[in-house]
Amino acid sequence: MDDRKILVLTGASRGIGHATVKRFSKEGWRVITCSRHGFPENCPWEAGPEDHLQIDLATPADVERGVTELKSRLNGAPLHALVNNAGISPKSADGRRLDSVSGDLALWQQVYQVNVFAPLMLAKSLLDCLQAGSGTVVNVTSIAGSRVHEFAGSAYATSKAALSALTREMASDFGKRGVRVNAIAPGEIKTDILSPDSEAAILPQIPMRRFGSANEVADIIFFLCSDQANYVNGAEIHVNGGQHV
Repeated sequence: MDDRKILVLTGASRGIGHATVKRFSKEGWRVITCSRHGFPENCPWEAGPEDHLQIDLATPADVERGVTELKSRLNGAPLHALVNNAGISPKSADGRRLDSVSGDLALWQQVYQVNVFAPLMLAKSLLDCLQAGSGTVVNVTSIAGSRVHEFAGSAYATSKAALSALTREMASDFGKRGVRVNAIAPGEIKTDILSPDSEAAILPQIPMRRFGSANEVADIIFFLCSDQANYVNGAEIHVNGGQHV
């Protein structure tokens, strides 16, 4: 009988998601990953291919299908953590941020589906499994959710602000059912999504004078899913090197 704790993680193929897979796997957790792509060969982990699901978070019907498949994979086992890490931040054709004037409404709707509604759909649908495991939900928000950011587009920024508010509401609603819900808000983390212009523009704003690492973010996610955080509910931890002090 497999008595490992189980994590369901969206957006695992790179950056923070990749580091999170490795952190939880190192601690002996079973990690079930979800993304719109096939199993990422550049992010190998034990049992990776058979514990990876292709789910298009931008399509509500596919999220519902994916949840059915997830529950089948769990096969009645309790779920101990859901980490909603996947997110999209579209740019214009020439790589510029899309503001509230230039952003297409259909694109906004897609961003909100992936960044806000999909996390809610997954958490609601998996609530019974999370209750069985006295589990926890961690939503990955962003530094851009609390003030205007030079590179993050308006749709992305406002969707992350909405996810922060949703985290508070879920902490109240899910907490009554024994499931904790928290968020982390990463700042400038050294990943592929970081703009080439970020170093010159943003580094002077960070008191620690460096970007964060994906491993540092993964450590905070693991803490929130561990027994050490058993009374932490409704919090949003800012991992940004003091950028907003």
